[in-house]
Amino acid sequence: MGILNVTPDSFSDGGRYDALERAVAHAWEMVEEGAAIIDIGGESTRPGAADVPADEELRRVLPVLSRLARELPVPVSIDTRRPEVMRRCLAEGAGMINDINALREPGALEAVAGTGAAVCLMHMRGQPRTMQQAPHYTDVVAEVGEFLRQQAERCETAGIGPERLVLDPGIGFGKSVEHNVALLKAAPQLLALGYPLLIGVSRKSLIGALLGDAAVDNRLFGSVGAAVAAALAGARLLRVHDVRATREALQVAWTVRARADGEEQ
Repeated sequence: MGILNVTPDSFSDGGRYDALERAVAHAWEMVEEGAAIIDIGGESTRPGAADVPADEELRRVLPVLSRLARELPVPVSIDTRRPEVMRRCLAEGAGMINDINALREPGALEAVAGTGAAVCLMHMRGQPRTMQQAPHYTDVVAEVGEFLRQQAERCETAGIGPERLVLDPGIGFGKSVEHNVALLKAAPQLLALGYPLLIGVSRKSLIGALLGDAAVDNRLFGSVGAAVAAALAGARLLRVHDVRATREALQVAWTVRARADGEEQ
């Protein structure tokens, strides 16, 4: 899943792709590098980020979505937590809703249920502007897993079939470094819930911390390492900025593992 932020203030690439032609060109570049989904975001959800009104979010994402939904050979996802944005984007051709709030906003479940679109349900404790203020868990894996199980069950009750659901433990969303590492290690336990797992760790502060406080621009190799580790642990979707580097690393890792297991490449 290639990340396309059309925002002025995202932590890694804010302002780089907030013009239509640049955004479209970057989406095509990621597809050519191997992205199977393009995920468009119109609101920064970095720690401390301010809320963006729905009309401004729509102003940012709709022109890009309209082009990409018509032109790209892969599905387009919308990274949003607002029901009105979901409805407009689904009508415009989005094939997936990637919601950091797991469809908990009033009206969000109804906006998606009857459409046939896929949904990624993510765990987040608090809100982006406050979520990193001393996050606490008794058992982070159990608590995140139970939250995701409940939200998936809620979706299925509303008519969103299990084949449409993906779960995301929310690396960096209301978690310490230790919490994030525990969740990455626990991927097999989360997969036991019965749904595909999405991991988004690309360029995040976790990578910087594990590398000794590396700056955002120095997190490529760490991000690729985390992506490979997540995939080998069972993650089916990887949300990344650096598509080619991640794809090539995964290609080598899968080939080596397949040959070691005596399987065909």
